[in-house]
Amino acid sequence: MVHHLFKRKSLGLLHEEMKGDNRLRRVLGPWSLTSLGVGCIIGAGIFVITGYAAHFKAGPALLLSFVVAGMACIFSALCYAEFASMAPVAGSAYTYAYATLGELFAWIIGWDLILEYTVASASVAHGWSKYFQNFIGMFHIKVPLVFSGAPFDYNPAGGIFMYTGSWFDLPALVIVAVITVVLVIGIHESSRFNNVMVAIKVSVVVLVIVVGAFYVKAANWHPFAPFGWAGLSIFGHTIWGQTGADGSPVGMLAGAAMIFFAYIGFDSVSTHAEEARNPQRDVPIGIIVSLIICTVLYIAVTIVLTGMVPCDQIDTDAPIAAAFQRVGLRWGQFIISLGAVAGITSVMLVLMLSQPRVLLAMARDGLLPPSFFAAVHPRFRTPWKSTILTGIAVGSLASLIPLGILAELVNIGTLFAFVIVCTSVLVMRFINPQAHRPFRCPFVPVIPLLGVLFCLVLMFSLPSANWLRLFIWMAVGIIIYFLYGRHHSVLARRRAAEHLTHKDSDTRQD
Repeated sequence: MVHHLFKRKSLGLLHEEMKGDNRLRRVLGPWSLTSLGVGCIIGAGIFVITGYAAHFKAGPALLLSFVVAGMACIFSALCYAEFASMAPVAGSAYTYAYATLGELFAWIIGWDLILEYTVASASVAHGWSKYFQNFIGMFHIKVPLVFSGAPFDYNPAGGIFMYTGSWFDLPALVIVAVITVVLVIGIHESSRFNNVMVAIKVSVVVLVIVVGAFYVKAANWHPFAPFGWAGLSIFGHTIWGQTGADGSPVGMLAGAAMIFFAYIGFDSVSTHAEEARNPQRDVPIGIIVSLIICTVLYIAVTIVLTGMVPCDQIDTDAPIAAAFQRVGLRWGQFIISLGAVAGITSVMLVLMLSQPRVLLAMARDGLLPPSFFAAVHPRFRTPWKSTILTGIAVGSLASLIPLGILAELVNIGTLFAFVIVCTSVLVMRFINPQAHRPFRCPFVPVIPLLGVLFCLVLMFSLPSANWLRLFIWMAVGIIIYFLYGRHHSVLARRRAAEHLTHKDSDTRQD
């Protein structure tokens, strides 16, 4: 049994499965894939998390936090691009782990991706709700308090939970429902909708950079690193740098661990490899180009935001819109809020588009019930049942859980996925060096090892509570695997059938 847990899925088998009838529609080109990446990366990270991280974690040094997080992403992106060109099927890191580290590791990373995409989608829906309420507030329209947010909040400064007076976040719930309907209709329609949203929000981000630059005050960058340059901890015990009021690490590295959430998106491009017209070429382009574009925009926006407002006065719910309001640019507040609503909508669309495709890949392998999770709609050619289930889960989390808890929880899951992908590239180069690689990660093993190192540093910079939540989630996942997945694995049943056939052949020969 132990031997079976680490059985790998061959590249030949992956390519054979691509020829099946129950596949997704190949309609995405390089522009659409790049747009999906930009659409997912630029959103709550730039419009919401920047303010939260600058206020509580890094101050103006958040600029360097983005550089550190961006380097970790670049190393990981090159590894993702190599795998995506080799195995252009749904599943992303789950599929790559199956081909290199075996079934048990594939299940672990697949279960981790479920956490990543679900919680990320809920975090983004929370940010969308805040900007939407900020936008309609300009017209003197207010959502009733009981429907305006999560029922409780967490204050990092005091380390305490507080009752907010709300029952649930109604705007977040509504937008999740709308996005779910759009996703069920089809990938082509979803891609068109995303392209429009991306064009709007990139225009708004460029406007923020150009106009906001005239209101930057250099004095707001002093001190540049009020929380220090470090923030490294191991399971909650700070070993380098300062700690905040709640005992969690603060500083430039801690800020990088927090805003790593902002980069979630480029990996989602790989989950759509099965829907790419020329995946060997277009998926690597989509991953790398979207990451480069967004890193440049993030750094520029961070410079402007921390230059316009002292870090301890940055609004944590709608920081950019509030910064423009602070300097008297109410027209800017209107445009930014509108752009943020459109932009964050596209992030939700891509994240919730990616989640069902991971579930689909796991179900095809028998690790989840295929009758539900692998069901593809006969007309729309989308995994409609798992899309609806994803909408229900995301809507529940978004309407009930505060942003701070969600953002940190999704980061550790994403970083863990990146560690697995970087490790898988090294393993695949060793076990299958002759495999056709349309895109090759350069400077192997240096790049994958740097990716593992950077991601582990950022993981250790997160508060200990995130490790506890990750361990609990993984423990639940392993229980499910041994109760269901191991017994229904397609690979296991295929190998068992081959073994019986071979044994029967030997018996007849005797």
